[in-house]
Amino acid sequence: MDSEYGNFEREKEYLGRIMPEFKEDKFKELVLYIAEKCMDDPAFGATKLNKILYFADFYAYGESGVPITGATYGKLPCGPAPRQLVSVREELSNTGDICIRKATYHGYPQERVIPIREANLDLFTAKEIALVDDIIQKLWGINAANISDYTHRLAGWRIAEDGDDIPYESVFLSDEGLTEDDTNRAKELINRFGWVD
Repeated sequence: MDSEYGNFEREKEYLGRIMPEFKEDKFKELVLYIAEKCMDDPAFGATKLNKILYFADFYAYGESGVPITGATYGKLPCGPAPRQLVSVREELSNTGDICIRKATYHGYPQERVIPIREANLDLFTAKEIALVDDIIQKLWGINAANISDYTHRLAGWRIAEDGDDIPYESVFLSDEGLTEDDTNRAKELINRFGWVD
């Protein structure tokens, strides 16, 4: 399927859902891009990288039905994290594309991904990069604990069991109550389509 976020093929079915295809090359380049853009953010570490990747994929999915990388995100104690990140980060380190710098931020350990080379942006659309840039800007300077706390309030994290995958479709769930307009529209559709006997 072609979309504003590029070409996307759905291939894996899981519990009746079509799972997005994981695009490893794109995921690697996105890790590099985020690390490069966040070099001057003192709050940037492994947890923040996880959350930027999560928001980028889920917001892209929410806007177009297509995530940027198709990574699988699990419900972990510190919030959503891409299951593929550990192996991809290790590979990027082994190939000399990144190094990991251990630091301390406000008394807490921090693992910072330091890019050795620039990301290949040819794999991305302008809209994808703009979305990632917007997420980075909104999260700039926010520490890992605050971002994790925020993600713990998201519907996707709350509906998943500990250790389970967070479904991309959860981006469409909301905690906001129904407005009067919502209720009226529902009644209109119920009447129009005869959904109630």
